[in-house]
Amino acid sequence: MPTTQLMQLVPKPRVGSIPPNGLTTLLLSHGKKSSVTSELMPDASDLLIPAFPVKHIKAALTHFTNAVNDYGHGHWEDSIAKTGKFVEAILKAVATHCGIPFESGRKFKADKVMNALAQLADGSYDDSLRLLIPRACRAIYDIASNRGARHDPDEIDPNIMDANVVMPVTAWILAEAIRYAQKGAVDPSRARELVESLVERKYPVVEDVEGRVYFHARKKSAVDVGLVLLARRYPKRVSRENLVEAIRRNGFTLKNSRVAAGRIEKVVDDDGNGQLRLLAPGLKRAEAIIFDALKASS
Repeated sequence: MPTTQLMQLVPKPRVGSIPPNGLTTLLLSHGKKSSVTSELMPDASDLLIPAFPVKHIKAALTHFTNAVNDYGHGHWEDSIAKTGKFVEAILKAVATHCGIPFESGRKFKADKVMNALAQLADGSYDDSLRLLIPRACRAIYDIASNRGARHDPDEIDPNIMDANVVMPVTAWILAEAIRYAQKGAVDPSRARELVESLVERKYPVVEDVEGRVYFHARKKSAVDVGLVLLARRYPKRVSRENLVEAIRRNGFTLKNSRVAAGRIEKVVDDDGNGQLRLLAPGLKRAEAIIFDALKASS
């Protein structure tokens, strides 16, 4: 299944979750590994273990947590690698549940397991186990297996874009596994909330409160805030008026907010009606601003 179709399977994130656009680090904090994940891990385990083997579930949750932590630190390639390990662990859990044999250690073949699950008879197991989760796993595994293979210094780091794809799909897989394991005992929205709480970090660099975005950097300019806000909304457009108001909300005067919005004009596309969208150079600047904020907060 093409990645574009697969992403349609991923539930639309609510406020505070990982958005499917660029710069998903906007909602991730930095610093020491958050206690939020360690505190909620037992809840996820308890929900999954009734259906899946303890060994593989614990491994999957460990890899998931490590991927989130690497992602929050801006270690894109490491986070992608750990989502690949998550895929292997969750596939082992699903395969065991469905009676699919597989080899252990380095002889384990993810592709073989995914194909075997797809060949299960229609109705023998839930479609999530036979089709949806394996397809999602394949998309992640393909990216993880080719991490670092593409690099052009004049373009946005592909590892960032790859990480922005695999992290929400990984979260979806975990939420779907919880939904299946509980067989209706847990509402799908509750499963998503649990996964999102695992993904969220305690002190976000950028916080989204009911659509109002705040940039929490120790040192920031009005222009920095404007670029980050536009990146948060990318690829959607933002009206000039709303951009000015959002900058002002982050602690700047109305005059400074208007000046900053004007200075950003060189790296945005204006549709002629005052609706702004960041261009590639603007996205690169926003990424650099966020990365510097992450380092400064460590």
